[in-house]
Amino acid sequence: MEIKNARFVQSLSNGGEIPSFGAPEIAIAGKSNVGKSSFINFMTNRNKLARTSADPGRTRLVNFFEINNGEFFLVDLPGYGYAKVSKEEKSKWGPMIEGYLHNGKNLVHVFVLLDIRHDPTREDMQLINYLFHYNFQFSVIATKADKLSKMQQKKALQNIATKVGIGVDNVYAISSYEKTGKEAILDRIAQILENAPQVL
Repeated sequence: MEIKNARFVQSLSNGGEIPSFGAPEIAIAGKSNVGKSSFINFMTNRNKLARTSADPGRTRLVNFFEINNGEFFLVDLPGYGYAKVSKEEKSKWGPMIEGYLHNGKNLVHVFVLLDIRHDPTREDMQLINYLFHYNFQFSVIATKADKLSKMQQKKALQNIATKVGIGVDNVYAISSYEKTGKEAILDRIAQILENAPQVL
């Protein structure tokens, strides 16, 4: 699997009005500041495709990125769990995420991004339990792996797998900073697309 080109296509502020691009979609979900934008830029080899910010909570829309001229789409969901955002703003994000997950006809997989250094938060587990409940296929991407030694990474991946309730082979360590872990994710994407149901 190789990502040859990528482009931003559309943003949505309402999770209920989902367009159909006729290609499989892989959603990217995670807490504010977990590194979703950096992950998208790293995977697509585009430094500024997704906007990164030192200020968490910048992604407030559902953003669609077309990969390899429509082979599939990456869908960046709003970050959750950021304390400094107003309650009103926060209250919009849940329905947007849920709206997309329920109404995105071509959604085939969810990448849940977690910080490798920490246990999953309450909000992380709410999302994961939601995915389990509705039988969504998902994988966990453990970001910021450069912050830990190889030995610490191994221990952290096992800890995340245990906390989430999945096999450790379904948790992938990556570092957008050190550019490590991409090949395993690309292999996973190839596997997801191969097994994806017919899209609408």
